[in-house]
Amino acid sequence: MPSQSAPIREIDVCGESHTGHVAEQNQDRFVIASMRKSVRIRHSNLEIEGLDARFGAPEATLLAVADGVGGRAGGAHASNFAVQTLLEYIVRASGCYQRFDVEEEDAFIRQMEAGIRDAHESILREYGDPHYAPATTLTMLMVVAPRVYIVHVGDTRAYMFRRGRLLQLTKDQTMGQYMLEVGAWTEEQVRKASNASVLASAIGSSEVTPSIGLIDLEPGDVLLACSDGLTKHVDDEKIAALLAKPESAEATCQALVAAALEGGGSDNVTVVVARTS
Repeated sequence: MPSQSAPIREIDVCGESHTGHVAEQNQDRFVIASMRKSVRIRHSNLEIEGLDARFGAPEATLLAVADGVGGRAGGAHASNFAVQTLLEYIVRASGCYQRFDVEEEDAFIRQMEAGIRDAHESILREYGDPHYAPATTLTMLMVVAPRVYIVHVGDTRAYMFRRGRLLQLTKDQTMGQYMLEVGAWTEEQVRKASNASVLASAIGSSEVTPSIGLIDLEPGDVLLACSDGLTKHVDDEKIAALLAKPESAEATCQALVAAALEGGGSDNVTVVVARTS
């Protein structure tokens, strides 16, 4: 069940994307969307405390970042298509966030995973061979305060910053991460291996394995979704320092993108930041 801590009263959210210094095209895509399904009591003499709270659902906020796979034509199309398809599924599942019933929560998570697989299968139907079809990574956070549902494919990432600590909410689906987990490589070998960043899972590739998770938020938490254009050039310590600053989500996005560009800007960089209070 969701945390019984103080309620989240406001979410300040913003996103920013930049082509970078090297690429000619920005294949990253992001979206921020708000949804509400509620009943607002205008006038009544019913003696029921908190009537609005019972019938009014919290606003749901969707944050998604997709990164077209480099080296394949149509990466921008794949990332664009994946985000659009997922949005369609979320609209269909809108009733599932009306309350935190266990069965409804499971249904909502299944809808998000189905959206990923539908985008994947649609791309393969259109292009045929998964070795040449456009592909994309995707990380999506659906915030229904205090709960956050996470769907992840590839090496785009989601983080949460809480009380001075940065927590990575997603795990990269790459060759390097896999070899590290099975004990075949050390962290030093992962850093040096030329094929460490090869994706083991991506929408439109030969393999897609969505990772599903959920967490509960507290007031003051900061969420970050980003493409690897950020994490290639900005380490966790620097990311934490920028998220720790008491600035708006917009200012934080600008600072993160600037840090990635200053660090080299070798790839498209996209960030979405949500600050809770």
